[in-house]
Amino acid sequence: MKKIGILGGVGWASTVDYYRAIAEGAGRYFAERGHGSPLPIPPMTIESVTQARTRALRGVPEDEASWAAFDAVFREALLTLQNAECDFAIIASNTPHARLHAIRKGVSMPILSIFDATAEATGSTGASKALVLGTTVTMQATNYADRLAVEGITANRRLPEPEIAEMQAMIDSDFYGGASDTAHARLLTFCDKHATPGTAILLACTELPLAFPDHLDDPVFEADGHLFINPSAAHVSAALKEALV
Repeated sequence: MKKIGILGGVGWASTVDYYRAIAEGAGRYFAERGHGSPLPIPPMTIESVTQARTRALRGVPEDEASWAAFDAVFREALLTLQNAECDFAIIASNTPHARLHAIRKGVSMPILSIFDATAEATGSTGASKALVLGTTVTMQATNYADRLAVEGITANRRLPEPEIAEMQAMIDSDFYGGASDTAHARLLTFCDKHATPGTAILLACTELPLAFPDHLDDPVFEADGHLFINPSAAHVSAALKEALV
């Protein structure tokens, strides 16, 4: 098995779920093949950054220089994983993937993109439209839209800034450290407002899928009248495929 490096901490609750999902997914893989207990899991190293710090270092859209300090924190974490002899890495967060082109400079270890894994999962549904939900950085960027277009899927036009701010506030208040008692209902209200029939809704912040505890390991699922894509689960699936070959 290949050793997985997990860059986590943004936020910690989804990092915990990444570790759990990889361990349980590997367990199912070996159990199905008749392996006895204890079931093997891939070796893993987690390098956790501090979310309060990385949030403060976010730059300005379309101003590359303003992101230098943000990029450096994640690059340093990836280099730590590389020095720990990880065969490849995953970043357990959507937001820094928007900066992956810069973060990975000087890193020779492969990094699995959450955009690729999510776009492929969305393409498997046959949906032609997608609504991308996530942090301010994710919703202001075009990374998901660009990658979805390769699969023949049209992402939503950029939502008005007040709507993007509402989603960021929801993530900060209802999804920090896990999903609050009101998280599910509040998220559904937002989805009902912005998703047209037949739209695949990308839960493109790794905390958002925590509102659906019965579907944490499902890259694609239907709930409450909507078709959802769980990028975290799609990312984990890609990591397991790479680690267990």
